[in-house]
Amino acid sequence: MPTLILLRHGQSEWNEQNLFTGWYDCDLTATGIKEAIQAGEMLLQSDLIPDVIHSSLQKRAIKTAELVNKSINKKIPIYKNWRLNERHYGDLTGLNKSEAKIKFGEQKIQEWRRGYNTPPPPIRPENRFNPKNNETYKDLNEELIPLSECLADVMNRLLPYWFSDIAPELNSGKKVLIAAHGNSLRALCKHLDKIGDEEIVKLNIPTGIPFIYELDNELNPKMKKPVSERAIDKKAALARTESAENQKH
Repeated sequence: MPTLILLRHGQSEWNEQNLFTGWYDCDLTATGIKEAIQAGEMLLQSDLIPDVIHSSLQKRAIKTAELVNKSINKKIPIYKNWRLNERHYGDLTGLNKSEAKIKFGEQKIQEWRRGYNTPPPPIRPENRFNPKNNETYKDLNEELIPLSECLADVMNRLLPYWFSDIAPELNSGKKVLIAAHGNSLRALCKHLDKIGDEEIVKLNIPTGIPFIYELDNELNPKMKKPVSERAIDKKAALARTESAENQKH
């Protein structure tokens, strides 16, 4: 039976500072490191040891994957791909979310943050957080590097990797862990659970909690249930979700 494990990276430095992060490559906080280690321990205790891990190209996801490996005490291969990156927040990148509300208005920020088809303003060339200046992407065709993304854009760039690399491993019987980001995982949940464009707005993925999908041979969820019910530790997932929602977004 194909088993998919989704894991949002542990708390990052910019999560802690309430900044729009997107493609900026910040590290984990001490709390984020602890969350990642605990995620590995949860998987070990539940006898859900992945055969392979897929991560984005961003260090907060890569380090989370590595810490899961360390806590499980196995050398599980980690494959990294830009298509699992966080959503690109355009010119909001680096802005404090509370200050951005004051600058642009709460309604506009909400449209940019949660509207399925509404990307934020494109990142300007002079923005120091522009990923086109990042060596990580020097071998990636410049046309593939977004200037801004809505969740629909994330879906479009993530799904080719799902079908080409992840789905075949699941079909071969491997347990697959994806260590990625709030929005890239929301996009994948939308695809798997066939969540509507309006409903996906309500979905939040907490940091450091594994979510388990038992899939059929067509890679559809065997049981239809809310994403929150798939958390390996539902109580911890709820607490972290409520904490995130209480931030000044």
